[in-house]
Amino acid sequence: MIRILGKLILTMFNIGKLGNFPGTVASAITSLLYIIFFYFKIHYLLLFIIFIFLFLVSIQLINLLKDEFGDIDSKEIVIDEYLGQSIPILFFYFILLEASASIDFFSIIVLISFIGFRFFDILKPYPINYIDNNFKNGFGVVFDDIIAGIFTTIVLYIFILIYDKF
Repeated sequence: MIRILGKLILTMFNIGKLGNFPGTVASAITSLLYIIFFYFKIHYLLLFIIFIFLFLVSIQLINLLKDEFGDIDSKEIVIDEYLGQSIPILFFYFILLEASASIDFFSIIVLISFIGFRFFDILKPYPINYIDNNFKNGFGVVFDDIIAGIFTTIVLYIFILIYDKF
């Protein structure tokens, strides 16, 4: 039972088995989910608790189920994309929900964070590439995407600060 449920979590309910670009699809679905959450004003604390839970569980599940996939960082495992994409979105979710920002503005921020996250996740600049190449375990699979999400957050935040000054 744990194997079946674990594989469903790691593949985001089989999204990881779709098409040639499962990471991009998972990031896009993650972005869409957060737009829906924002629309319904789901409290950010609940979303943060879910994020922490999935972060901890995913690392353990990847280590536990590594033999179920062809590679420790298999394309089918896309929960790391959910987690990495969540970093910038949750950061701005908190700020914009508290500021009563419009769904349209939040959606633009989500779209830009999607593009930024995919950029960093695909190109893997240092230290993302270091983590990806040297940590072949659940931590490494998840943490390189977390760093990509942090990079995205920083760049997007700087962009907003610069844009706000003009």
